[in-house]
Formats: sequence, C-alpha cells, structure tokens
Amino acid sequence: MCAGVDGVLGELLEAGHLCDFDSLPMLVARHAAAVGLGDLRIYLVDRQQAVLRVLPRVPDEVLGEPELKIDDSLPGLAFRDIEVVGPYRTPEEEAAGEPYWLWVPMLDGTERVGVMELRMPQARRDLIERARALASLVTLMIISKRVHSDTFARITRTRRMSLAAEVQWQLMPPLAFANKEVVVGAALEPAYEVGGDAFSYALSGRSFYLSIFDAMGHDTSAGLTASIAIGSWRSHRRMGLGLAAISEAIARDVIEQFDGERYVTGILSHLDLDTGELTWVNRGHPPPLIIGGGRWIDTLESEPALPMGLLLPERPREYRRRLEPGDRLLYYTDGIPEARDPSGELFGMERFAGFVVRQEAKGLSAPETLRQLMRDILLYQNGRLQDDAAVLLAEWRAGTAARVF
Repeated sequence: MCAGVDGVLGELLEAGHLCDFDSLPMLVARHAAAVGLGDLRIYLVDRQQAVLRVLPRVPDEVLGEPELKIDDSLPGLAFRDIEVVGPYRTPEEEAAGEPYWLWVPMLDGTERVGVMELRMPQARRDLIERARALASLVTLMIISKRVHSDTFARITRTRRMSLAAEVQWQLMPPLAFANKEVVVGAALEPAYEVGGDAFSYALSGRSFYLSIFDAMGHDTSAGLTASIAIGSWRSHRRMGLGLAAISEAIARDVIEQFDGERYVTGILSHLDLDTGELTWVNRGHPPPLIIGGGRWIDTLESEPALPMGLLLPERPREYRRRLEPGDRLLYYTDGIPEARDPSGELFGMERFAGFVVRQEAKGLSAPETLRQLMRDILLYQNGRLQDDAAVLLAEWRAGTAARVF
C-alpha cells in the first residue's frame, strides 16, 4: 500500500475521534474518494442476520435499495462467505466503460458487522487491497461508536424489540469471536421477543469460559431471571470461584429475587486453551454435543444437578473431558431439538447434529453455520417458533489456525 493511502487512512482515523455515528458514512466516503474508491455505501447486518440494511449517508436520504437479503444478493454473498465479491459490472456497464462494483465484508475477527459497497475505476489488485484496509478501519470505528448510537440500533432492527429482549441483548457478547485458539458463534431466536434463553463467553488469559442458560417461562420475568444468571456468572467468575461454586451463587441470587418461584437451567464451562481440557457443570440443562472429524462424536453426559433457583439443597459436581484440536462444542437450549413442523414432527437431535456436521464438511465458519441453522429451524416451523431457541458453537483450534474463519 502506498504512503498516500496510509496517510488518508490515518487522517480518517484521526477525524473519527470526534465524529458521531450518524456522520460516519459521509466522512468515510470523502476519504474513500481520495484513494480512488467511489459511490461508497455501508450495509449493516440486522439482528436476525437475514438482511443487510443500508446506513444512510445523510438524514432522510432517499434510498433505492435500503435492504438486501443475505441469501439472495451479491453483498449477501460477501457476508456469507467472508470474501470480497467483485470486481463486477454488468454487460451494459462493461460496454459503457462504467466503474466496477466491489463488495467487502466488514469484520472484527469473525464478527460480521456488515458489508461495504463501492466502485473502482479499474479492476486492479491494489484498489481491492485499499478497499479491504478501508473496510477494516471503518468496522473498528463502527464498533467503537455503536454502543451509544440509537441510529445503529434502529438500522439493525426490522421490528420492535420486547423489554426482556432489550435487556438481555445488552448483557450478551457479540454473536461471534475468534483468536488463534478458539472460534465461537452464537444464535438466538426469536431475536426480538426472546424471554429466557441467553449465552455468554469470555476470555481470561489461557482460559475460555462458555455458558448457556434457559430460564423458566417466556415473559419479562424469564428475561430478568436469565439476566440475573448472566450477571451472577460474570461477577463470581471474576472473583475466582470454581464452576460448581459459581452455579451455587447463581442459585442464591435467583432465589433472593424470586424466592424459589423461578429457576434457570444452564451449562457453565471452562476450556483450557493450552491443553483442550474442558470442565463443566450441568444444572438441569440438555448436555452439549461434540462435533468433529465430520461426525457427531459424543455427548457430554453427566449427572445433571437441579436447576438454579429452586429451594432445594444441591451439591453440583464438576466434570472433565479432553478435546482434540478441531473439535466443536455445541451448546443449545431445548427450543432447538423440540422445534416442530406444522404436522407436529420434532426437529430432533439427529437432524440438529447432522445439520452442523454437514456445514462443517462444507468448510463453513461457526458463525455462518449457526446463522444457517436458525434460518433452517425457522423455515421448519413456518417462521413461528414455539419456544425460545439458543445455540452456542465453539471450536478449539489449539493455536493451529492460519485463518480465524
């Protein structure tokens, strides 16, 4: 990359410090034009990862195509495959000598924020690399500003969000994460009305923590129960407690709030990134699966302790299992295998595990595998879930990954 391009990107980064989220598209477009990239447009993925929604360059901008389907568009292809699509132009544009179209995925690790669309005068590799660098920088700028932007929240929603979902989404981490040792993907439906399902993951040195919860009920109280579980999980984990002790602390916190009238099931686990040793506690939750080598290897069977929040004494036990490099851990709530089609047939464990195995064989990333899984489950139920459904997929790569997706 030439020094001029470096300078422009540096100027963009400097200007971005005092740029609010709504002013970002115009700021980026001006700097993109300075390095030969025009007609820039930013598309953000919606909460359900079904469509890409354009971020207006100015307020009240009249848009030709404000929303594009991820599964049926060229920008969607860039999002799905995490690859640059283009340079491209139609035969008519070719004959007229029009600029080329290019679509670049906007990534933070494996979190797919959206897609950048732009035009370039010539199909040159250096222009494509400029576009990649620009997309990487703009993604980081968006992430730094989205937390305090209602515009971001509005653009990435296709309908109203319930109170419980509003609270829970603020407590959960992004739907994807990756480093050289582990790749994580997550999905949660119904995204706008979720009431009791939740997931969490966190990295601490060479330790990676994963959890999934399913609170009793499907109302605001269920959402509050799940939120208490996540908050307690984080607080006591950061105090250095072991998994069994943390699960007991969560139970006490739920009891304190609901006096035994509400409970939450869950899997609390810890993965040693150096050795692949997994430690977990099961509090009345469906056991996770291990997927690897193109098949469903095993189920993490254990004697489940009682759900957290019941007014009954319990002494949970920790279990251990050594993973092999490339193994995928599949955590889920019962809304996945218990989904029913209109005839009443269950989605089932075999169909669930088989779907993940097939996507693994295709080389799909964990985040894209789960995005497609949720689309398949929604289709199976004609778009109407009978229960909340959450899934968390983590692949241990033992530091061997050349790429994170």
